[in-house]
Amino acid sequence: MISSLRGTVTAVTLTSAVIEIGGVGMTVLATPTTLSSLRVGAEALLHTELIVREDSLTLYGFADADERDCFRVLLGAKGVGAKLALAMLAVHTPDALRRAIAAEDVAALKRVPGLGPKGAQRIIIDVGDKLGPPLGQDPSASRGAPGAVDGAAEDGEPHPDVVAALIQLGWNEASARDAVLAVEPGLTAPGQTPAVPEILRAALKWLGGGRRG
Repeated sequence: MISSLRGTVTAVTLTSAVIEIGGVGMTVLATPTTLSSLRVGAEALLHTELIVREDSLTLYGFADADERDCFRVLLGAKGVGAKLALAMLAVHTPDALRRAIAAEDVAALKRVPGLGPKGAQRIIIDVGDKLGPPLGQDPSASRGAPGAVDGAAEDGEPHPDVVAALIQLGWNEASARDAVLAVEPGLTAPGQTPAVPEILRAALKWLGGGRRG
């Protein structure tokens, strides 16, 4: 079992990072929030979970142990695979998930792409109190209520890489484009271009707040 990785970040993409340890580069899949905290050339510590399949070994990384432990619990729910569990943690913090499941808040869980009402209800039943009580204050009950300024990007087109990443996470193209167009103008001063992870994180917050277009 690989419980954590500490090493130098050699690459960061929209969905993964490469951490070099003793000359070996380990590819780690992670949420946009975790990825946005990594810097190429800097040392990073990620708490990890290794998923073993017949044809693959996939490593998932998390900024803290609580998020990793929530990922493990979610995988125990019927119908929840690694992709859906990671998407849930991309939209909601661990405490937001605890509150949503405890309150049987199907609407909050449905904000996760690919999770419908039946799937949300099944997760509520299967997970129950296994996540434990909330550990801290989380007034937004998600990865941030929408706070970015609505509007279109300066060139009228959303960042294509961010749109592609949102589609990969499960949103449809129209919702993905709307989210990027809504948040991108408010991230930087005129003439500047925000970093891709920053746009992706803001778009996820916008979508997680229920404004899915």
